[in-house]
Amino acid sequence: MILNLEDLLRILESERKGKVVVFTNGCFDILHAGHVSYLTKAKSFGDILIVAINSDESIRRIKGPKRPIIPQHMRAYVVNNLKPVDYVVIFEEDTPEKLIRAIRPDVLVKGEDWDIHNIVGADFVMSYGGRVERVPFEFDISTSKIIQTVLSRFCEG
Repeated sequence: MILNLEDLLRILESERKGKVVVFTNGCFDILHAGHVSYLTKAKSFGDILIVAINSDESIRRIKGPKRPIIPQHMRAYVVNNLKPVDYVVIFEEDTPEKLIRAIRPDVLVKGEDWDIHNIVGADFVMSYGGRVERVPFEFDISTSKIIQTVLSRFCEG
């Protein structure tokens, strides 16, 4: 279900009782096997998986004016329809700090390429007894690699 933060918090009030809430975030531009593997592993850490997706403007600030490739409403739709995902929320900020503080997940998940000291919200989650999980990558793929492959195969020069 794609929700704004207020509606998500309202649903979690009753739904999270006795369940482990897992939170992760990312751009999820040009969805690929690495994304699906990552989200499947994230869900394995708990009962409810919340995926926060960077807005188009947020991605442009972080990755430059040519990104994202896929608009936020389409990225949210695709991620929302993946089996492991329970809720999707789009955020405008450059980091999910505000969402993490509001949701207070039991488990915060990021890829193993993130040092735990650089994971936004990690200190906050651990401060109340939550945990941070770093997931190893199963596939050597990324949206940037897909873009480079398309450019090298289909563009001259």
